[in-house]
Amino acid sequence: MMVFRKRGGGLERKMTPIGLVAFLVFLAVGSANAVPAVMGDWSHNSGHRNLIERRLENLKASLAAGPASSPGSSPKVSTEASNSRVYHVTSYGADATGSTDSTDAINKAISDAFKAPSDRILMAGIADLGGAEVHLDGGTYLISSPLTLPSSGGGNFRITGGSLLASDDFPTDRYLIELNSDSSSSSFLFEYVTLKDLLLDSNYRGGGIAVVNSIRTTIDNCYIVHFMSDGIKVQGGHETYIRNCFLGQHITSGDDPGERNFTGTGINLMGPDNAVTDTVIFSAATGIMVTGQANTISGVHCYNKATGFGGVGIHLKTPGLIQTRIINCYMDYTSIVSEDPVLLHISGCYFLADANVVLRSVKGVIKAVNIVDNIFSGQNGGVDIVQLDESAGKFTTVDQVIVQGNVAQRMVLKSTSAISSVDGNGTTTWTVDFSSMLLFPDRIGHVQYSFHADSSFPSHALRNTTGNQVTIVSDIPVSAKVHVAVDQNGG
Repeated sequence: MMVFRKRGGGLERKMTPIGLVAFLVFLAVGSANAVPAVMGDWSHNSGHRNLIERRLENLKASLAAGPASSPGSSPKVSTEASNSRVYHVTSYGADATGSTDSTDAINKAISDAFKAPSDRILMAGIADLGGAEVHLDGGTYLISSPLTLPSSGGGNFRITGGSLLASDDFPTDRYLIELNSDSSSSSFLFEYVTLKDLLLDSNYRGGGIAVVNSIRTTIDNCYIVHFMSDGIKVQGGHETYIRNCFLGQHITSGDDPGERNFTGTGINLMGPDNAVTDTVIFSAATGIMVTGQANTISGVHCYNKATGFGGVGIHLKTPGLIQTRIINCYMDYTSIVSEDPVLLHISGCYFLADANVVLRSVKGVIKAVNIVDNIFSGQNGGVDIVQLDESAGKFTTVDQVIVQGNVAQRMVLKSTSAISSVDGNGTTTWTVDFSSMLLFPDRIGHVQYSFHADSSFPSHALRNTTGNQVTIVSDIPVSAKVHVAVDQNGG
């Protein structure tokens, strides 16, 4: 008798020798029954009979299981039959060549993955999907509308392993992957969602990824290009971690002839408590826009659009409540701009080709700011390493601003503390000018000085700090050297 089994998407012909099987069963049973007659002692040979019966049962089980798979074979098993939580989009009809639209097929795979396998939950109201995974099978898929996660919500889920390409009619106000398109809800819909090992090509239409009202989301090892709005947008929610990613509106490695025309934003952080680490933004008007609080940016390389062409590397646009840490970043021709900074820390960064830190006054507030231990390399253009932008008004509320410990070549060092000395021969006045060194133009909060006279013991005193100039006077003419230290930290 011929038996056909479906395996690996094709038909494979197998022959089961039914007659031989029946004969073997008959022989085994008959042999078992004959043992006592031949041996003459049933109890003595019961162990032998049991052995034969066990062999018979093993034979039956082996025949019921069917023929073993050949070495190296990997037969496809349906998700329903195996209870697997891995959903292969090609099994839903998605075209891995990118020739035809695969939007519906992939969204169907996502929808099936969101059918919770149990009543377990993560955050209240968020079903635990058990680690369900939608796998793109290493293909490239044409997408005409966003891949959306169901509005029912869920968590412990990932999409991985392939490329998405926006079609020529993809909506320009949407994103290739959207965790939630409804921003009106204040509740969290998604938790612990991972988007990993993906290439997203927005085809100069909309954006790449939108994460809205979600918590503990990871975007890892993604390459996002040709976006017109944002490569990644994070809105609401908190704790989205973006790491090991590459983003660019245009695919370039610098010196692009169209750099002046770059638009869009690489990463737009519109929520709190997020982190961007070990990521490169290689073309966009703005590398990272931050309008949420308490975010961390570390190990980021921005060479998106040179500041000289109107670009910004990192723009902190939350006046009065920054709460942001920028650490160990490479600002390559692109500056950091912070509006009314409060609770801002920038350290260990490298600024190349006149890239600098711009502190912009909106309502005149700057408090609790550390800009320390950074390296600046310029082009002899007379650019300050830290620059005040007071075009909209002066900074009037200044407290705990520390800019020090930075080093620079071919740029102008600025600091909130400085030391200097001046000699005087037979004079009663010593003036030390700190105006070229200090950050704020007329704000010295503290002065320490020492007065070293050659022979006499005159009386002396601090008389003036106007215009960042410190004046020391004595009651009699004397030859002396004056050492002065000043700071503006709490002035």
